[in-house]
Amino acid sequence: MLKQRRMVAEQVAGALFEAETAIDEAISKTAALTGAMPALRKQVGASALIGQDALERASQAIAALAEARRAIVETHKELSVVQTQIGLGAVTMSDPGGTGKPPSMSADEAREQPTRRALRAVRAA
Repeated sequence: MLKQRRMVAEQVAGALFEAETAIDEAISKTAALTGAMPALRKQVGASALIGQDALERASQAIAALAEARRAIVETHKELSVVQTQIGLGAVTMSDPGGTGKPPSMSADEAREQPTRRALRAVRAA
C-alpha cells in the first residue's frame, strides 16, 4: 500500500512540476513579447500611440500569469500537507528539472523565523 501511495504521489509531483515550469515559461515568453513591442516600435520610428492597446493587453497577461503562478505555488504547499497526511512526509519527491529546490515557507512562517545576523571576520589579536 505504501508503494502504491508513493507511486501516485510521484505522478502528482511530476504533473505539479510540469505545471510550475509551464507557467514560468509562459511568464518569461510573455515578458519578452511585452519588452520587444516598444523596442520594435521605436526601431521603425512609429508613434508611441501605435500598439499601446497591445502593450496593455500583454501587461494584463503577465499579471494574470503571475496570479496563476501564485495559485500553483499555493497548490504545491497544499500538496505538501497531503503528502504528510498520507504518510509520505519524510519522502522527497523527485524534481525532473533537477533544481534541487529546498522546500519553501510562507511569508508568515518566514516572519516567525529568528533573525540571523551575518558573521564578520575579526582581526587576530
